[in-house]
Amino acid sequence: MDKIEKLLRKINKKDRQRLIEIIEKLLTNTRKGLGVKKIKNTDFYRLRSGRFRIIFHFEGKSKEVVIDSVKLRDESTYK
Repeated sequence: MDKIEKLLRKINKKDRQRLIEIIEKLLTNTRKGLGVKKIKNTDFYRLRSGRFRIIFHFEGKSKEVVIDSVKLRDESTYK
């Protein structure tokens, strides 16, 4: 079981559903209005949703989205 699945099992149903909807929008290339920002000095981007942070990057010529991590916000989120 990877870390994202483990986090989804830990959080409550309402947060889980909201997080899944946001991830689906991100993967289907409908990022408009989600507040995606590039992380300085890296090739990674972040998306904030409440207490959650989704760190991702684009891969290949087709700009496929690869989700690197989904974490609850704390001091070590971007490290």
